[in-house]
Amino acid sequence: MNRINPRKLLLSKWTAAHPQNREKHFLVTELFEDEDGTVLEVELQAVLTKRCERLDWQSLKNSDQWLSGWK
Repeated sequence: MNRINPRKLLLSKWTAAHPQNREKHFLVTELFEDEDGTVLEVELQAVLTKRCERLDWQSLKNSDQWLSGWK
């Protein structure tokens, strides 16, 4: 389980544990917050293809899917 501070996610680097379509490395490009400033979701951008996907930031805690940094 990855320990994450959601306030420090912007521009952080992630590696997919099981890459698809040769998309292995990702960068957090945007944080989505509620009106209280609580981070709800992040936008991940694939480095290779520039494809973006939006997901719940807590899914990054799952080390079976995501590894912190570029490996």
